[in-house]
Amino acid sequence: MKGFVVRTLICMLGLYLASLLVDGVSIHGLGSFMIAAIFLGFANAIVRPILFIVTLPFTIVTLGLFLFVLNAAVFGLVAGTIDNFVVSGFWPALFGSIVVSITGTIASWYIGPDGKIEVIVRH
Repeated sequence: MKGFVVRTLICMLGLYLASLLVDGVSIHGLGSFMIAAIFLGFANAIVRPILFIVTLPFTIVTLGLFLFVLNAAVFGLVAGTIDNFVVSGFWPALFGSIVVSITGTIASWYIGPDGKIEVIVRH
């Protein structure tokens, strides 16, 4: 449970950074950030794998570049379900999903699956 909370907070941070850095992405209110982070987590866990399987031929033909479109679609889908989360088109959705992905990737270097900070030191 602690890992879920930490990852939700990381996703909230990514959404906040996306709303600051990307023109066309805006989220208003702390509750909207929390709901958007939870919805984005569930959409990435449930909807995205289904869409990945359905669009696998496009992904193979484009050598994986179609995954960016898929991430933007999931980002836009979540934005469409929440009132105070607005994405004004494909490009803001694409860049917003990239910002959230980079934030999550950097945080996953330091956060383990159980939500604890883990740093590996090599001697």
